[in-house]
Amino acid sequence: MAVLPSARSPAMLVLRSGLTRALAARTLAPQVCSSFATGPRQYDGTFYEFRTYCLKPSKMNEFLENIKKNIHLRTAHSELVGFWSVEFGGQVNKVFHIWKYDNFAHRTEVRKAVAKDKEWQQSLTPNLGLIDKQEMEITYLVPWCKLEKPAKEGVYELVSFQMKPGGPALWGDAFKRAINAHVDLGYSKLIGVFHTEYGELNRVHVLWWNESADSRAAGRHQSHEDPRVVAAVRESVNYLVSQQNMLLIPTSFSPLK
Repeated sequence: MAVLPSARSPAMLVLRSGLTRALAARTLAPQVCSSFATGPRQYDGTFYEFRTYCLKPSKMNEFLENIKKNIHLRTAHSELVGFWSVEFGGQVNKVFHIWKYDNFAHRTEVRKAVAKDKEWQQSLTPNLGLIDKQEMEITYLVPWCKLEKPAKEGVYELVSFQMKPGGPALWGDAFKRAINAHVDLGYSKLIGVFHTEYGELNRVHVLWWNESADSRAAGRHQSHEDPRVVAAVRESVNYLVSQQNMLLIPTSFSPLK
């Protein structure tokens, strides 16, 4: 029969000392966090719903005319941030729009009210046959960014970054430095940075404003030659999987022009 060492034996003292050090190390281990965090660590429950509709060929004008005539019925229920047609990047015949909600309970209430709005539902009927596909994402503004509004009309660029698995704790700070390098040097106006909560995870959407497609191109060329931007981007791309850019043209009824 094995004999257990006494509580004061050298073997037990060594074991106790080892356990104490291990527990202390776990207690003092730094908590990995990022200023990019969403979910419970977001400042409030406000989120933004991204909707993308792929339309049938040659149906863009008809679709937008129908929406223009009736969009006031929908915005009576919740806030439309912006509505754009896609000029360049990805599939053609595509529209993109952003809706703001206070929280998920608010969205549920809005969806119920919209379903009961007979006038709005009737206005949708002509457009249903014009849509090939719908996509939707739920996103949060990152905590270090607020939604901006340009002083005048222009064009928008939505840049979507698919980042490596691991979340913002892995790549959030490097990404923030890359974005701020562009903002600080004034090559483009930042409208918002959105982190996907539902949809493709580890995806970040950055919405920029420019006076025109040509001014955007000029700013991009300048940034590529700026060592401060190059250094910040070089760090961030270590965590990048893919990137897609779309040039967006605001519709006449879009709040963001």
